[in-house]
Amino acid sequence: MITVKNITKTFKNGDVVTHVLKGIDVQINSGEFVAIMGKSGAGKSTLMYQMSLLDHPTTGEIIVDGHNVTDLTHDERTKFRLDNLGYIFQDYALVPELTALENIMVPLLMQGRSDEEVMSIAKKSLEKIGLGHRENNLPSQLSGGEQQRVSIARAVAHNPKILFADEPTANLDNVSSEAVMDIFKSLHNQGQTIVMVTHEKEYTTYCDRVIHISDGQVVA
Repeated sequence: MITVKNITKTFKNGDVVTHVLKGIDVQINSGEFVAIMGKSGAGKSTLMYQMSLLDHPTTGEIIVDGHNVTDLTHDERTKFRLDNLGYIFQDYALVPELTALENIMVPLLMQGRSDEEVMSIAKKSLEKIGLGHRENNLPSQLSGGEQQRVSIARAVAHNPKILFADEPTANLDNVSSEAVMDIFKSLHNQGQTIVMVTHEKEYTTYCDRVIHISDGQVVA
């Protein structure tokens, strides 16, 4: 599903050059649940951002579902993300002025679907994660765990080929974290490809494989 070939990522701040990724090769198979682990600053989130097309590598090549996405234009990258990828972040990234249901509807509407279809898909997605009764609540009226579950419902509503999760349990208590991981487990059992960045070793037991990053390189 994902092939990463010798990618590097360098950031420049004036005369200071920071090499964050230093020639990484990775493969993620279809239907795999893979965790990326490493100490703070190791490059794990940066690696995920390259694979998920939220950033662009300095050098190297990335192939997603048979498509070489390295040299896509900005508009092509946006469309590819919208059609094929789902995202979950540690800060939930919900629009505060929109209800839970409306937050799920936004990316579906951006795909050009009809209002009726979008409403139906969003409601079903919210019900699947057990929050159908919260559809009219704003994010500020939801707990952290509920907000993260809404973000999962939004990420998977369009049946993405790959689900990317960046520290999805970092801001949650143990009960909410377990609830989120149980949803990932269910999605994985249904064949969903999932790439998750985490620093919490206990949650890698849900995964098929762990990629360990240190100082911008894969070490295990």
